[in-house]
Amino acid sequence: MATNIMDNQTHQFTEEPLNNGDQQPPRKPKGWGKIILVAVVAAVIGGGAGGGAAYYALTRSGSGVGITTTSNSGGATKVSNMAVTQSDASQTAFKKVKNAVVSVINYQNQSSSDDGAWGDLFGSGRGDNSGSSSSTLTEYSEGSGVIYKKDGDYAYVVTNNHVISGSDKLEVILSDGTKLTATKVGADAVTDLAVLKIKSTKVTATASFGDSSKISAGQTVLAIGSPLGTDYATSVTQGIISAKSRTVNATDETTGQTTSQQTVIQTDAAINNGNSGGPLINLAGQIIGINSMKLSGSSSSSSDSATIEGMGFAIPSNEVVSIINQLVTNGKVVRPALGISAVDLDQVSADQQSGVLKLPSSVTSGVVVASFTTKSIARAAGIKKYDVIVAINGNDVSNMADLHTELYKHAVGDTVKVTYYRGSSKKTVNIKLTQTTSQLDTSDSSN
Repeated sequence: MATNIMDNQTHQFTEEPLNNGDQQPPRKPKGWGKIILVAVVAAVIGGGAGGGAAYYALTRSGSGVGITTTSNSGGATKVSNMAVTQSDASQTAFKKVKNAVVSVINYQNQSSSDDGAWGDLFGSGRGDNSGSSSSTLTEYSEGSGVIYKKDGDYAYVVTNNHVISGSDKLEVILSDGTKLTATKVGADAVTDLAVLKIKSTKVTATASFGDSSKISAGQTVLAIGSPLGTDYATSVTQGIISAKSRTVNATDETTGQTTSQQTVIQTDAAINNGNSGGPLINLAGQIIGINSMKLSGSSSSSSDSATIEGMGFAIPSNEVVSIINQLVTNGKVVRPALGISAVDLDQVSADQQSGVLKLPSSVTSGVVVASFTTKSIARAAGIKKYDVIVAINGNDVSNMADLHTELYKHAVGDTVKVTYYRGSSKKTVNIKLTQTTSQLDTSDSSN
């Protein structure tokens, strides 16, 4: 099974580079920090039952609407000059939101040398040291976003963090093709959300958020974005909600360790690169999710194999609103922290579990404390190196993802009960969450 980043930097298609012809250098594949998150978009089906009913009524009347007719006389073929018009909920919802959906372009500096082929063969400047290098802004990746607010001279765009990660310059392209320089207001790697700010002069529409807690499986949804980049901007697709709440893992790209879990909307979407950060909307034209990730590829076992299709995910709008409000106010999201560095117990060998940690055989999962930050509240509360945390407020903690999930349910200032093992002894301690993730810059492993 594979998880794909869904901005255009990662697609494996062989068409010409977007917007820059043959002059654009190859884009360098990259990850997106500690969270491997991607985009999701749903597939549109026009007409439906309404279209079928209209077709039946008209053909019963003998009009032959929309059918190519052939005359045997002279072998002539012609197309009927009658057109079918219809209006349905999908079209209405799309028209309500489409002008608020934008393309987001991530430009990054790339070093280059003016020596060309001579530099490759003979070194800098063909041996005369006349060669020089320079750094130029190059389009690195493309994604999507949606304008959700105008406030005076500025408008605000929500997109994915991985769309704008590592950027040296950001550009937003409106639905009418207008290009505007964008400024990053704030970004959050944990939820893969970011907010950009643009001049509001040319902005003609904004989108509103619906209540994601009120959605249900089977509900029709639309997604709008720029699959494969700006050449296909403002594409609309349709699907249904497969599940209103799924838990998926976010993984540290360096270690491969699951670091947190995300609760997301699952949809049977047709997913394409470049849709990251675009809106998933209901038929009232309200944003109920921000497209963020998908599963793709195939899975197999000795008995069978299956191709993965239609498994896409979006960040629920209620969480989006909470995060972007913090980003606009503070430029970041403040979360509580214990002030520890830890590792999943299942990454520790059985010999070390029994010989070093001295755990009872009944303890098979948890988080092993490895070190502390300088002002760690966990250490101040009495937790020591090699203690194994197994629960917070009575909720099991099997790994780092569980630990973060339970911590992030609480605000700074709350008190939580931490259950842990020290050797074979099970202990509990109450810890007031006065430390935040932004304070975890300095590590101290001396304990």
